Amino acid sequence: MAKAKNIQVNRDRLWGSLMEMAKIGATPKGGCARLALTDLDKQGRDLFVRWCKEAGCTITIDRMGNIFARRPGRNNELPPVVTGSHLDTQPTGGKFDGVYGVLAGLEVIRTLNDFNFETEAPIEVSVWTNEEGSRFAPAMVSSGVFAGVFTEEYGHSRTDLDGKTIGNELKRIGYFGDAPVGGRKFKAFFEAHIEQGPILEGEKRTIGVVQGIQGMRWFEVTLTGTESHAGTTPMNRRKDAMLGCARIVDRINKIALDHKPGVSTVGLVKVSPNSRNTIPGTVFFSVDLRHPQDAELAKMKADLERTCAEVCGDLGLTYDCKEVWDSPAVHYHQDCIAAVRKAAEEAGFAHMDIVSGAGHDAGYINRVAPTGMIFVPCADGISHNEVESATAEDLAAGCNVLLRAMLEHAA
Repeated sequence: MAKAKNIQVNRDRLWGSLMEMAKIGATPKGGCARLALTDLDKQGRDLFVRWCKEAGCTITIDRMGNIFARRPGRNNELPPVVTGSHLDTQPTGGKFDGVYGVLAGLEVIRTLNDFNFETEAPIEVSVWTNEEGSRFAPAMVSSGVFAGVFTEEYGHSRTDLDGKTIGNELKRIGYFGDAPVGGRKFKAFFEAHIEQGPILEGEKRTIGVVQGIQGMRWFEVTLTGTESHAGTTPMNRRKDAMLGCARIVDRINKIALDHKPGVSTVGLVKVSPNSRNTIPGTVFFSVDLRHPQDAELAKMKADLERTCAEVCGDLGLTYDCKEVWDSPAVHYHQDCIAAVRKAAEEAGFAHMDIVSGAGHDAGYINRVAPTGMIFVPCADGISHNEVESATAEDLAAGCNVLLRAMLEHAA
């Protein structure tokens, strides 16, 4: 049997798996569109499950559709060391966001098989349902149910814009599993991911040793005015919901600038009746506020609520500003952070400490198990975009760090 320090993942096999998965939901610009619980998501899940079975794993699926592929250890009474991420994408997503963390975990298992390396504890690779939150809000809902943040009933009842629920869509595609959600003991959890930002590339570092995740709050805002004829209604007699939206969006941008290094985004807008010669009577839009410090994030929320009240008061509109998700700042487990840092140093990769600006399933798993994350660079820091890109060398480096960090806990 090979010694752990001599084991290396197969770069070309990892890359080939990523490219094969990328064919499912491939987009014209080279990205992927596999929204959660669509037929394409099912195809991606089916391919992953087939690959895991071929690698000798047993498969468990829970009632939120989370998948756990297990490679046994010498002592299967021990809790497993787990890795994983998600297979769903944004509507115009890339090849690597989420899927890299899943297939890096599969590559760890394949590599251990190659070297006939037996771990003391079992190794598992997980796929978490609806991480992106693009089709069903909030994001990371299934890992949230697993961690006890949301109830199973809440998770199943989340709807998309067409009124379809997570529970019914899980049943439709055959991934409403039998296992209970949560209660599975993990010895440790590691998630490998592209950075989705420009820091590693700018600093010429191969590995980001992730310390935690900044806090996030999502809101859904509805402004209500009066639909009226665009040609016959004087400007001073209008109650224009779109004008209110425009003013609030501009103020939301200022809120982030006033609370650096916070960020704010309005990414979804629905205008009604959406007619070119009718003054909009209703506008619905999303708000995404983020900050590394929870106290500052609370101030950003207060600024948003004050902005809605002031703008709507000035324009004669009514409004509803509803918070739909609150994810406090996350601080990862020191033992897992140390394992990632040690793995990067032993492998000889340039590395740095980093805080994630994006949310990840690991943020919720951190509530129920010791957790760490590994970042690798992506070109120009671009993600949630069809042109998202990463090199085979960097992806393999991150996978080798993942392998070493997991063996630190499992061997």
